[in-house]
Amino acid sequence: MRKIWMLAMVFALPAGAAAQSDLELAEFYYNEGSYEQAKLYLDQLWKKNKTKKVFDMYYASLLAVNDFESAEKLVKSRMRNKNTRATAYVELGQLYLHFDREIEAREAFAEALQRLEPGKNKALALANAFLDLNELDLALEVYEKAKELGTRDLEYQLVDLQGRRGNYPGMIDASLELLHLKPTYLRNIQNSFNRNLRIQDNPELGELLRSKLLGAAKEFPEDTIFPELLVWYFKQSLDFASAFVHAKSLDLRFNESGERLIELAQMSSKNGDTETAAACYQFVSSKGPDNPYFFTARCQSLRVLMQPLLDSTPPSMEEIARLAERYRTTLRDLGIRTETATLAKELAHVEAFYLQNPAAAIERLETILAIPSLYNRTAAVSKLELGDVLVFTDEIWDASLLFSQVELDFKDDPLGHEAKFRNARISYFAGDFDWAQSQLDALKASTSKLISNDAIDLSLLITDNYAMDTIIEPMWLYAQADLLASQHRYDDARVKLDSLVTTWPGHALEDEVLMQLAQMALAENQVDTAVVLLQEIVDLHFDDILADDALFQLAQLRQEWFNQPEVALPLYEQLLFEFPGSLHAIEARRRFRLLRGEEDQG
Repeated sequence: MRKIWMLAMVFALPAGAAAQSDLELAEFYYNEGSYEQAKLYLDQLWKKNKTKKVFDMYYASLLAVNDFESAEKLVKSRMRNKNTRATAYVELGQLYLHFDREIEAREAFAEALQRLEPGKNKALALANAFLDLNELDLALEVYEKAKELGTRDLEYQLVDLQGRRGNYPGMIDASLELLHLKPTYLRNIQNSFNRNLRIQDNPELGELLRSKLLGAAKEFPEDTIFPELLVWYFKQSLDFASAFVHAKSLDLRFNESGERLIELAQMSSKNGDTETAAACYQFVSSKGPDNPYFFTARCQSLRVLMQPLLDSTPPSMEEIARLAERYRTTLRDLGIRTETATLAKELAHVEAFYLQNPAAAIERLETILAIPSLYNRTAAVSKLELGDVLVFTDEIWDASLLFSQVELDFKDDPLGHEAKFRNARISYFAGDFDWAQSQLDALKASTSKLISNDAIDLSLLITDNYAMDTIIEPMWLYAQADLLASQHRYDDARVKLDSLVTTWPGHALEDEVLMQLAQMALAENQVDTAVVLLQEIVDLHFDDILADDALFQLAQLRQEWFNQPEVALPLYEQLLFEFPGSLHAIEARRRFRLLRGEEDQG
């Protein structure tokens, strides 16, 4: 029907509009793949509408219907234009190749070279035409002839072409020679190396580049471009320690403020090299308090070392205590002020929850909150931390007041949502499960993706295990044990959990009890016990909500604590196969690929 309608419209249109309609019909048939019908319109259109759009459709249609003579005539018609004559011969050669006329194609390509005129734009146009056909040797001939004709500034194009042709040593040599003469080409050369060498996939080419870069830096010690490129190379190779050496040298040479070291530190930390990140920050902080990055660097040098310690399973309390002392020294040197408030808050967290000194943590957090002109968000985060410490010391209602303040001050903000969650958790600890669930439901309705995994987990815990019958004591016992565990009163927590399991054997909370016992065992460095408990969840509660968590933790422990990658590998595979929707799936896939020796694809 659409075709009939369009044809009817042609007869209804005046002459001027008919040409436009012919173009629309040609496009319609062309897009439908009806090349014979499209050609009928394009035969006439090309006579009066010699645009690139019409040419491309007409040429493709002629090739599709194997009309060699018309296609040849069409391409040759472009040779009348002096500006496109050389590239038209390349198109003609391409046409001959399409119809298996190799000899004629080579003659056309030779004629294209013969027609090359001086000028960089003309050389680029003709070389790119050959590159589109993957005729790399002919593109090289174009550049060489262009140089003979007096065309200049083609060095980068020649460098890149050497890479495309697989002449990597020649490409690198030409690149370094170009950079010696024209350092402004640094970004172009980096892009060319990325495109052609792919050093992460081809370590032998990376080693070739490294040795030539070191040689160039030694040969031209006055050139700063080669240390710059070495820093870039080591970043690409993820060798951040070597990048640090050259970045520091450049910083000293130019008397910089440390910006390049801060950037390198961030990149190192993101890729797990916390030692190099800390070294970068320490170097910048050594420039003194007048440096604009001083406070950032001094604080970050500790932060990048502490976080991996806290994230380890189980954490090393001795190392945490040693690093905490460095925190205290830094805060004594710098004072607790706006610039160091976050560092002080982090130390308070460690003192309360790892070093069992909540009194020191409370005093430190109250000192932070007394800082004049403290940023509102820093104050709010510090209040949340103080509330957590008060929960730790069993002052849950004082904690609730702090959480309520933050919730009111940041009502439609993630900080307010976090405060609301913590208040819901207090209601849960106190046994008011209905109120806790209503707060969690409100959070889920208003924040969608912003709600934390902790809030989702608590909501599922209450939904799955409360009001399933008229007996609320099991849930109440579990909540009490959960509070005791959060206060590190592990023996008291175990008494509550044992009472729950003994009094209500086979209760739906059994997998949560096992997980809580496993987490407490890890906190007390009883890793073998934790493994047994996690394995029990996987084996006996595989259809419960904690099964994927247990499986992932088991795999982590086998990989990192026991150094048994061969045992961890099938556990990650099991998680991906049985729990594809798990929150751990992305990280499990990454670890699975790494253990199999595959490239890390995220």
